[in-house]
Amino acid sequence: MPSHLCDLILADGHSVIGVDNFLTGNPRNIAHLQGNGRFQFLQADVCQPLPGLPAIDCVIHAASPASPKDYYEYPIETLDVGSIASRNLLEIAKTNGARYLVTSTSECYGDPLEHPQVETYWGNVNPVGPRSCYDESKRFAEAITMAYHRKHGVRTNIARIFNTYGPRMKLNDGRVVPQFLDQALHGKPITIYGDGLQTRSFCYVSDLVRGLYLLSQSEERYPVNVGNPVELTMLEFAQRIQRLTGSASRIVHEPLPQDDPKRRRPDITKARSILGWEPVVSLEDGLKQTIAYFQST
Repeated sequence: MPSHLCDLILADGHSVIGVDNFLTGNPRNIAHLQGNGRFQFLQADVCQPLPGLPAIDCVIHAASPASPKDYYEYPIETLDVGSIASRNLLEIAKTNGARYLVTSTSECYGDPLEHPQVETYWGNVNPVGPRSCYDESKRFAEAITMAYHRKHGVRTNIARIFNTYGPRMKLNDGRVVPQFLDQALHGKPITIYGDGLQTRSFCYVSDLVRGLYLLSQSEERYPVNVGNPVELTMLEFAQRIQRLTGSASRIVHEPLPQDDPKRRRPDITKARSILGWEPVVSLEDGLKQTIAYFQST
């Protein structure tokens, strides 16, 4: 996602300084930006000081392992990037008088007891479960963002991102879209956890970054859901993948992981009213573009 956001910001005529330590990212995702005079890249850890930066008018904190596979492997780093890195980047925003946007997550709602999820819902999160390193990292990131806004007047925005997919994901990412596509494209069984009746809502990456960009320019300080409200069961989604890839992969079931949400769907009323934003890319079109990307790499 961050590389797509860089593309959008550059296309709007701005300059971008990208920072990544490539713990879970891939340099290939920004290779096309080499030679762009308005793009500068620093390979660094945002949990560490970033000296020598020029004047900045907007800080976007989009650093974090995002798939269960990655944050299970890097739980401490995941917690650090929500806490230490958030503090570092908020200080940079404060020093520069810059706007600050943090990319939070629908995982703040945990395994929700309210459906669809609206921003005023406080969630149902297990603070000591295996997913807590990610959930609590993002919840802390939201809390410190609001603290800097209230204490120091930093112009902050909080985006709660729901499932996102598109080109430049890793096939071995572990999240449902690349996992299903990897299995379907290579003739492996498509793995569904539980009975497959749990639901997700999938937002194509171009829609997501457009929503983030609009939010970064808004005066809304409280969280805003950014996601696609079209809801499918995992079984329906697997069948959609089978059809679009022409795969003969069979569907197999495995036990549901601990604290895995049963239903997930954003209420985007706030994004529509404040940002004038809603998704425009259908799941069919988005998946076709994503499948084409994976088949070409």
